[in-house]
Amino acid sequence: MRLEKRSQSSGLALLLAPVGAMLFTLLVSALLVWWAGAGVAQTYALLLRGGFGSVFALSETFTRAIPLMLTGLAAAVAFRARLFNIGAEGQLYVGALAAVAVGGLHGGSGFDLPVPLLFGLMLLAAALAGALLLLGPALLKARLGVDEVVTTLLLNFIVLLLVSLMLDGPMKDPTAMGWPQSVALMGELELSKLVAQTRVHSGLLIAVALAMAVWVLMKYTVLGFDIRAVGANARAAAFAGVPVTRTMVLVAMVSGALAGLAGAIEVAGRTSYLTLDMSPGYGYSGIVIAMLAGLHPLGVVAASVFVAGVLVGADSMSRAIGVPTYIADVIVAASLISVLVATLLTQYRVRWK
Repeated sequence: MRLEKRSQSSGLALLLAPVGAMLFTLLVSALLVWWAGAGVAQTYALLLRGGFGSVFALSETFTRAIPLMLTGLAAAVAFRARLFNIGAEGQLYVGALAAVAVGGLHGGSGFDLPVPLLFGLMLLAAALAGALLLLGPALLKARLGVDEVVTTLLLNFIVLLLVSLMLDGPMKDPTAMGWPQSVALMGELELSKLVAQTRVHSGLLIAVALAMAVWVLMKYTVLGFDIRAVGANARAAAFAGVPVTRTMVLVAMVSGALAGLAGAIEVAGRTSYLTLDMSPGYGYSGIVIAMLAGLHPLGVVAASVFVAGVLVGADSMSRAIGVPTYIADVIVAASLISVLVATLLTQYRVRWK
């Protein structure tokens, strides 16, 4: 058996590939549900209803989707240039740490800045912190050929240790009864709610706006062309005059900034303070979302809502019929593998000997 590249991919195949991938995912997941002793139709109905079946369910899905959109965008931008950023989790935390540090400059600290200016500085600090965290691995790759997968992955653990140090030290909330959490943001810096009596906040609008901005950047700007050229073939791009190192640096700044903003928006929109368990793995899930979206910025929005809906719906489904919530992880993982295989088969055909 060997793979043979197709001369061209048909439009029908490109259209049917994701549909077939999702049907295969549902089939695999149905076998696991049946093995767990639950009804397949009832399980899927509860999953769908729990994630999308009411205003409350939709609000929880969109709330969960906000950080996923931003980390998914961070991964999509970096992967498009073949800068494999596995460190979005650490960049999210360092962005949240910077946001809390700047957002704490009020009250008795001697700073009396207008709230809009302080809010802008908070987001800027978060974006800059995330960007600088990824800049080092990007330069090491561009100059010395160091594998960025290793460096960005290991930085995640270093950042978590730094956050733990800060939460037990200089940034610890003295009113938290010994619990390791940061001081809270002032109320004026928190993002407004989009729907009353729910947790969904205006960070959703910011995330969608950033997705559209990244799409414009990638499609209509010189930098976007350079990113695509470097991702296709860095040596050929350099031969054609594309500044590869500069492009890598800019990609790292954009990708890291998006992940850092995810941390700031999560703090300002949902928690109002930083804890060590604030993220259940949003940075790693962003990689899955970017691949599900085919590295397309607007596709990241849809993939984030899908993954968030599955995760939220699985919680409701588990409480109703006792099926483990881990079925959501299986659905997300199986959908990723299915989409990757389906995309591969649109570009290659299998030849048997």
